[in-house]
Amino acid sequence: MLQVIRDRFTGGFAIAMLALIGVPFMFFGINYNFIGLGYAAKVNGQEISVTAFENAYRNALVQYTDQGIDVPPEFRQVIREGVLDSMIRQALLDQYVADEGFRINDELVTNYIQRATQFQVDGAFSKEAYYQWLELRATEPADFEASQRVGLRLSQLQRGVGSTAFVTPSEYRRYLNLYGERRQVIYAEVGVSALADALEISDEEVQTYYDSRPDAFMAEETVDLSYVEIDRDNLGAEAAITEEELVQFYKDSSSRYMQDERRQARHILILFGEDEAAAETQAAELAARVRAGEPFDSLARQYSKDGGTAQQGGDLGMLLRTQLPGVLGDNIFAMSKGDINGPVRSDFGFHIIRLDDIESGGSLPLEQVRAQLTDELRSRKATDVYDALMGKLSDALFDADEIQDMADAAGLELKTASGFTHAGGEPFGSNQAMIEAVFDERNLDEGFISDIVELDANRSVVFQVTDHSAAARRSLDEVREDIVATIRAERAAAMASEQAAILEAALLRGEQLVDVAEGMTNVNVIVAVISRQDAAIDPAVGAAVFGARKPDAGTPSVGTVVTQTGDYAVYSVTAYTAGRPEEVPLAERDAGKLQLAGQSGAADYAALVAELERRADITKSQDVLAQQSVFE
Repeated sequence: MLQVIRDRFTGGFAIAMLALIGVPFMFFGINYNFIGLGYAAKVNGQEISVTAFENAYRNALVQYTDQGIDVPPEFRQVIREGVLDSMIRQALLDQYVADEGFRINDELVTNYIQRATQFQVDGAFSKEAYYQWLELRATEPADFEASQRVGLRLSQLQRGVGSTAFVTPSEYRRYLNLYGERRQVIYAEVGVSALADALEISDEEVQTYYDSRPDAFMAEETVDLSYVEIDRDNLGAEAAITEEELVQFYKDSSSRYMQDERRQARHILILFGEDEAAAETQAAELAARVRAGEPFDSLARQYSKDGGTAQQGGDLGMLLRTQLPGVLGDNIFAMSKGDINGPVRSDFGFHIIRLDDIESGGSLPLEQVRAQLTDELRSRKATDVYDALMGKLSDALFDADEIQDMADAAGLELKTASGFTHAGGEPFGSNQAMIEAVFDERNLDEGFISDIVELDANRSVVFQVTDHSAAARRSLDEVREDIVATIRAERAAAMASEQAAILEAALLRGEQLVDVAEGMTNVNVIVAVISRQDAAIDPAVGAAVFGARKPDAGTPSVGTVVTQTGDYAVYSVTAYTAGRPEEVPLAERDAGKLQLAGQSGAADYAALVAELERRADITKSQDVLAQQSVFE
């Protein structure tokens, strides 16, 4: 088809098309600044590029779409503003830590990376895992390490601010007083469900409820389908691969699986410390001991300062030359198997090196790539079968009037699906292409066999509507039980609210709760002394009791609250006792003090960020904020 277009795009047709495209440009011009040029904001003269901003905005939107949330246009603008504000704050903090001289040395970055779980194999740092992780993300080691350095500097700032936070003795004691406080309370629970169960709802009430809500109780529009499906993934799983096919495919593909020479070495790292000469002397002594026959791995475990390899006897693993940049790699790839070299000076310190093994370059062995080749060959076979079936389906679709005839002609199984709605349905989920095709007027009302619907790159469907139920109001008989339950719940809640009001009014008049509740069969009166940590009491009741003012002498604190189960509770706080620090377990006291200090530190950090924003020279591009993202 591209060739046909190319052949036709000549002469008068081409001139006409170019004129059609060019006229708008003559009058309106082309805006080359929509992305990549200009800035989204300036922070003390430092620009935040439009590209960086749009990428961050896109990532923020993805977090919503991954959860199936359709973000409305008006909220997207709020997200754009929030993303830009976050980037501005990040720039301010980056500038601050740089100006204040926060420094992260190479050793700290190295140790931080080596401790990361994603780079560990069997509990130890693996350089192979590290470089594979970077390759998958198309990230250079230097760029990744630079980003970690920035993150560590910000973490250093947060810890520095947090470490200055403190809790005064009076604040701490006040906290312990509140933490261990106990309150004496009497409360009555008015059970809504008990009231509801006792209610009799007449047919007339149900009919009135139903008639007064003509737009309620609607059944969704639904569609039943017959369909045929071609799924590339299933075809691949079913494809059989013989050993002869695999061996031949390996031979044909061997040039794709070439590997460079790899070497396995061990090293002992002695850091410079404060005395480089002493470090070099120690390294030389260790090198002599290795050459004298002492076990390399034992010396590495005892003396090496490389936290990622010391416990493995200094083993660096089997690595490519590109995975060992710098002096260390130069030496390892210049040695012969069994050689011992050192001391070798690098940016970190002095190394003693032993080369243990050399794996020559060339094609990877079949067994090492068997799984990958099998998957690829199976995928190729699946694609061939998929394309062939798609061709058969297209031919059958052209001639058939009934989907069963089309399925027979294409050699495909006819399946059925029922209850498909505007929200989708199994086995298609909420696939938007399928929803639009099913509710297309031509397919829905006229009963035609659909065109081929591509659900995704590997799955295609052709369907025919077999039954269609328009959106309609459900009959009274269908919804009778729901209406009865709703009326009971609403009426019972109203009755419970009235009873709670009667109880609360009686308490405020000074009457005893037990006496007033005596004639109410659905009311349960409880007297208790509770603490803030009391798990036996309803959380809503506990929050209300400790949120009420402390009772004065002879004047209780009274209130009503809806419990987490939907019942009503009327309470009267009659007395309280401040917590005594010595009654709080030591572990809880210490945890509380740390929590208070953490909250204070977080507040100080937030105040620092706010002050940086107040003092900064910040310019936002309102045009960039207002324009529609090119990623939407």
